[in-house]
Amino acid sequence: MGMASTTSTITVAGTSDGPKRTRIETGTGEFVVGDASPLEHLLGSLAACLNVIGHLVAREQGLTLRGVAVDVEGDIDTRRYKGKETDARAGFESIRVRVRADTDADDAAVAAWLEEVETRCPVADNLHTGTALSVDIDG
Repeated sequence: MGMASTTSTITVAGTSDGPKRTRIETGTGEFVVGDASPLEHLLGSLAACLNVIGHLVAREQGLTLRGVAVDVEGDIDTRRYKGKETDARAGFESIRVRVRADTDADDAAVAAWLEEVETRCPVADNLHTGTALSVDIDG
C-alpha cells in the first residue's frame, strides 16, 4: 500500500487592474500587488514566512518569543526585465535576511531556533532551492 499524498495545492488568481496593479484573489481573501512592486512583495513574503514559522517553531521548542523583526534586501540587475540586452538573469542575484528575535533565550537556543526556522520556511526553500515552474497561455 502506498502512502497517502501529503501535498496541498495553494491557488491564487491574478487580474490586471492596470499596467502596474494586479488584484490577487486567494481562497480566503484578496490583496493588490501594485502599492509595492512584485519584487517587494516577494521579499515581503520571505519576511512574513520567517515570522510565521519563527513563532511556530518557538512554540514547539518552548522558547518565549515576544516578537520577530525581519529585514530583507535583494540585489537585482534590472536590465533583463526592462528588455535591455544583457546576460544578467531577471531575478535577484542575492538576497540577505537579518532576523531579530525578542527573546530572553541564550545565543545557542536562538541559533538552533533560527536554523530550524530557515529549514522549514516554504518561501525560503523556494528561493534557495528553486522550484519547477511552467507558464502557459490560456487562449
